[in-house]
Amino acid sequence: MNAHFSRRRFLGTSAAAGAAFGLDQLRLPRVSAADAHLHPRAVRLRPEIEPLVRLIENTPRERLLEEVASRIRQGTTYPEVLAALLLAGVRNIQPRPVGFKFHAVLVVNSAHLASISSPDEDRWLPIFWALDYFKDSQGADQRAGDWTMSDVDEAALPPPHRAREAFIEAMDNWDESVADVAVAALARTASPEEIFEIFSRYGARDFRDIGHKAIYVANSWRTLQSIGWQHAEPVLRSLAYALLERGDQNPAKADLAADRPWRRNLPLSRTINDGWRNGKYDDGGAVELLTTVRDASDEAAAAKVVALLNRGIAAQSVWDGLFAGAAELPMRRPDILSLHAVTTINALHFAYQTSREDDNRKMMMLQAAAFLPLFRGNLDKGPRIDAFEPSAADAGGVTDIFAEVTRDRMSAARNTLAYLQSGKDAKALIDTARRLIFVKGQNAHDYKFSSAVLEDFSHVSPAWRERFLAASVFLLRGSGAKDNTLIGRARAALTAS
Repeated sequence: MNAHFSRRRFLGTSAAAGAAFGLDQLRLPRVSAADAHLHPRAVRLRPEIEPLVRLIENTPRERLLEEVASRIRQGTTYPEVLAALLLAGVRNIQPRPVGFKFHAVLVVNSAHLASISSPDEDRWLPIFWALDYFKDSQGADQRAGDWTMSDVDEAALPPPHRAREAFIEAMDNWDESVADVAVAALARTASPEEIFEIFSRYGARDFRDIGHKAIYVANSWRTLQSIGWQHAEPVLRSLAYALLERGDQNPAKADLAADRPWRRNLPLSRTINDGWRNGKYDDGGAVELLTTVRDASDEAAAAKVVALLNRGIAAQSVWDGLFAGAAELPMRRPDILSLHAVTTINALHFAYQTSREDDNRKMMMLQAAAFLPLFRGNLDKGPRIDAFEPSAADAGGVTDIFAEVTRDRMSAARNTLAYLQSGKDAKALIDTARRLIFVKGQNAHDYKFSSAVLEDFSHVSPAWRERFLAASVFLLRGSGAKDNTLIGRARAALTAS
């Protein structure tokens, strides 16, 4: 596929997204001279989106929601707001470390997933939350030195026929300056699919930043699918810079713990039989892998994946074991590390689904298996996702379950399992969980976790689906939690005449 065809395809995707929201494609409104101020060396974006990005950058936090709502009433579309939000973060928030204040960028796709899964009356709420969160992160970045993405060095770009080779060589050598110009050239010449195959490998190659690298690859790609590939270059430059975050030592010249799973798994992946794609589903294989990631080392977990595939067990059984292993960690230790086990497996599974290269797909499974014991650490006690019992009494309805989440999460998980096993509506539970994030969510992790786990409910086999969703209540918001302060302001801004 050539670059022109890819660009047209993504522009079509963007237009379709606008149509899905019932919005007309109108030109952006005028922006004041003050709003047009830009650092003289900052990267310039496409002219059709630059004014809206500057509006987001330069409007004070206390006025931003109202200003954006006004533009929406004048005809600014959902894809335009989504694009401007992502690009404002990419231009203004340093992607190192890949987390912390950079969640303003990482959370954009999670907010988008929540938005497109919501009823019409709630559809803008996640995006407005993310707009406000950007202003918080922008302030943190300014206090830390005010990093801004600069223009690419056009004179240093490799010729088009060398862009791919130069980028891979720079990434392998952890060379930031060469990678920056090479990825700009690659964005202008290669197809989106080719670029994703390259980035998915580098997103999964090390365990630094507890999975955020893989998450950024998946989330940036997915958002670009909605806003259009014409916006890809600055996003890919930010992404490459994030993936090269490494600390003081160059991993190309050192043997560092964060890099060892990838280096072991590369030769291990070549021992997987050619017929691995044709395996048969076996729930016992999922249990085997769950037991391994629960108790064994990262090396043993990857080896178990190979053994299962070579026995003719389907990749879906492998992913069931991985999803279950990730979902179990918040039950045993409901903290930020366990949360990122769930969101990282979501990102690696997306890469597995999206990739068309067998070598990449095998490495996504092996890295996911290796990462779970690293997330687990020395944890050796707690509930087990395949063993906890549903409530003996009537669990009640969805309202009762989310009231119990606030009081006793283990009891809520047992009630959820009883509710689902009795054949009641999973969608009602999922919709309520998502709406409670809008009303009660306090940080980016609420959106990241809920979007990942509610999406992966459909990726888990029916034999595991109920337990997977029941385990999620350990990190979802209950109805008794405090409302966030933004929800009223967002609704008021959107309904103002």
